[in-house]
Amino acid sequence: MKRIKHMMGEIAALLASVPPLTLALFILAVFAMNLLANKSLSLPFDWLALDCGILVSWVAFLCMDVLTKQFGPKAATLLSLIAIGVNLLACLVFYLASLIPGTWGAFFDFGELDVINSALDSTVGGTWYVVLGSTVAFVVSAVINNFSNWGIGKLFRKNPDGVVAYVCRTYLSTAVGQFADNLIFAFIVSHVFFGWSIVQCLTCAATGMVAELLCEALFSPLGYRICKRWKQRGVGEQYFRFLEKTEGPA
Repeated sequence: MKRIKHMMGEIAALLASVPPLTLALFILAVFAMNLLANKSLSLPFDWLALDCGILVSWVAFLCMDVLTKQFGPKAATLLSLIAIGVNLLACLVFYLASLIPGTWGAFFDFGELDVINSALDSTVGGTWYVVLGSTVAFVVSAVINNFSNWGIGKLFRKNPDGVVAYVCRTYLSTAVGQFADNLIFAFIVSHVFFGWSIVQCLTCAATGMVAELLCEALFSPLGYRICKRWKQRGVGEQYFRFLEKTEGPA
């Protein structure tokens, strides 16, 4: 009971310390990438397969990298679990909405009531194996990303807050985390239920990793500036004071 009380207090202090816009963007990115994972991209190569989740998944990893740099891997992982919890709650709401009798707006454009409603209900309501696969993949990849980011950062003792340290820790951890996320989802969902080959799963994981890493690299200067600004403003002091009070100095 004491442990649960401590954990709840830590989560409360963490949520009070994280800038609201960052947390909102993080949760939205997690929800959007899992929803978009329902749609596969049509590509001219049989050995290559991707889903639309790659459009926003890099945002979630960019947020995790920034959060890990400022708050540490444990805090970033706690926030990742909160984000996936909100995503599951949203999936439940969407599933309940899909069960309610009614007509989707697309019907008025095409007039095929049964086909349109059935397709949209299935997409919005979600499929259990897509939700399962995306949840497992994100949780595992979040742990890998956050702790590898932190571990790589520990190697830069002379200038841990410099550009080189930030680039190395974010690019390497994101590459490993994104590959794990794509590969786990591909094997749980795409290989078993969509009939992807092992080659397609591996190429999806690799090409998705490259595409998402390029997107994050494009916005990494913004992430670096955010980290510097947060440190100058002392963002997270309430969370750090709670840890020092309950666990002692680091």
